[in-house]
Amino acid sequence: MHTTLKRYKIDHISKKTVLKSATVTKKTLTEQDSVLFRQSIGKVRSVKSDKLVLKPDKKPSPRPKSQPVEEPDPLDNSVDLNVEKLSQEDKLSFLAPGLQKNVLRKLRKGYFGLDGQIDLHGLTSSEAKRQFISFLQSSIENGCRCVHIIHGKGYGSENYHPVLKNDLNIWLRQHKDVLAFCSTPPREGGTGAVFVLLKLSEKYGEQDDAEY
Repeated sequence: MHTTLKRYKIDHISKKTVLKSATVTKKTLTEQDSVLFRQSIGKVRSVKSDKLVLKPDKKPSPRPKSQPVEEPDPLDNSVDLNVEKLSQEDKLSFLAPGLQKNVLRKLRKGYFGLDGQIDLHGLTSSEAKRQFISFLQSSIENGCRCVHIIHGKGYGSENYHPVLKNDLNIWLRQHKDVLAFCSTPPREGGTGAVFVLLKLSEKYGEQDDAEY
């Protein structure tokens, strides 16, 4: 019992000694260290207030809202809209000013080949117009030269005047990138379809369309 208390007293004294020596240990700066410290931090100015005032950021100058770019209407060619009404078996034919007359003969015989086709038969006038414009735009962007459009003969139309056939006769004349069109041979749809000759897109190189 006496031995245990003695050991505890010795251990307790050792810990106190360690703690005391740890607290009193202090590094003293030499005069040279003090000079170097002052030189490194430079001049010091006392702070009169410990409050930080935040200045509001400047408001950015107003920018005008960008307006959406309006796509030009592809059906902007001024044409005579008083085109004679066509019946089911009437043939379509058109040639842009400045082109040689034999273009239609070549077009009808398939001289330019066929790069695309769309069937508008059975659609309403508004649906057909939307698909017609989209199809021609896509064809031009992809470098198509000649396309095949099926409009049907419209045997169920009133007064024997097919709606889509007569609509297409106007739209094709109005389209700025259409050079010529004509009804197809019987094996390609006859008077229920047309071959359409298009201008080449600029990205596929300029070509003199008048040579045709």
